Amino acid sequence: MIRQMKTEEIDKCVQVIRDSFITVAEDFGITKENAPRFTAFATTRERLMWQRQEGRPMYVWEEEGEIVGYYSLHLQGEQKCELNNLCVLPGYRHRQIGEQLLEHAFAQALELGCRKTIIGIVEENEQLKRWYEAYGAVHVRTEKFDFFPFTCGYLEKSLV
Repeated sequence: MIRQMKTEEIDKCVQVIRDSFITVAEDFGITKENAPRFTAFATTRERLMWQRQEGRPMYVWEEEGEIVGYYSLHLQGEQKCELNNLCVLPGYRHRQIGEQLLEHAFAQALELGCRKTIIGIVEENEQLKRWYEAYGAVHVRTEKFDFFPFTCGYLEKSLV
């Protein structure tokens, strides 16, 4: 079931994000040493609290009383938003939870007045790129940052 995150669930959501993104880190040789700002290492209670205080809508997938998935939206103005930290715990993957979270995110973004959603990924993660493209996202650019050992890829999904 998808629902809004409660403030008292921030610590659990931090753990879900870290545990979900560590598999990406392992697959692509991303470590705390070579990329301390990567989601698996940089997500903290303080960061999520700050994002909540700035008004980001945050949602969880709850199953049998446990939070097993998460995402948030960063409203950027000009009818655009960014999808952040969409994730599902490894033990719950391949059960359509990610797909339902993604579709929910697109619907929420549209309801909030967004006409376009931006999605950032590890560019080298071809499987994830194809997954987003299957839902109508279009790869628009890449960017290389000195603080990451990978290339950041960006996709956009038109909501109208």
